[in-house]
Amino acid sequence: MCDIAVVNGTRLYYELAGVGNPLVLIHGNTLDTRMWDDQVAAFACHYRVIRYDMRGYGRSALPSAAPYAPADDLKALLSHLGLSHVHILGLSRGGAVAIDFALTYPESTDTLILADTGLWKFEWQEFGEFSSSVRSAAVTSGIEVARALWLAAPLFAPAMENPRLAARLKEMLAAYSGWHWLNNETLDLPESIQFERIHTILAATLIMVGERDIQDFHAIADALVQSVPNAVKVLLPGVGHLSNMEDPLHFNETVLHFLAAHAGPDLTEVMIE
Repeated sequence: MCDIAVVNGTRLYYELAGVGNPLVLIHGNTLDTRMWDDQVAAFACHYRVIRYDMRGYGRSALPSAAPYAPADDLKALLSHLGLSHVHILGLSRGGAVAIDFALTYPESTDTLILADTGLWKFEWQEFGEFSSSVRSAAVTSGIEVARALWLAAPLFAPAMENPRLAARLKEMLAAYSGWHWLNNETLDLPESIQFERIHTILAATLIMVGERDIQDFHAIADALVQSVPNAVKVLLPGVGHLSNMEDPLHFNETVLHFLAAHAGPDLTEVMIE
């Protein structure tokens, strides 16, 4: 099932699959719901899977000049669906949103799963310099030049080695408007730095990071596992930033076994096809 929810002053595209306890999937920057195509069938056997396009991505509305909080968008979507608490999985920017959701709505967060996650107000090194260069290219040379530069980044190098996956990424990026490269997004985030509060997250937390991801995301994963009380870290071998797309079999197994341990049902004997 797919639909548009008019919530929190915007329009959010979402898809539903499966039955059971709800599991939300939050995509990364410049991507959309399609990045989870290799997860939905496996997860929907055991959970009610909700994936959606964040504001400014995919088939959801673009942001306006008004400040907004992506975590509030998600909470409004869940209320629209009649859901009071969920398991939540986010990758990259989606992970940063998932963290903010867990901090803002702890009573609604059953478990937290972070894959190659970002973190608001993190002191970026390599990724920060690269992001600035892409934004500059979008403004001075156009969106197509920025798209090509974005895909050529070390961030996506492991994924681009696979021709089939490279084609999927190009298709998603072609649909991305480039709005965040051309505009200063006004996020309504807490004044305190997110990292200063993550020790208050009490939900069972799984932190995954691809072995070949760039150092910034390894640094975030290490910082989180040291600060979140109920966190465990898993290094995913042989993959980079898009770990769920590069090795979906291992990614899906890792997520399902974590959920089995903390949320049921018992999936210890499940074989992922």
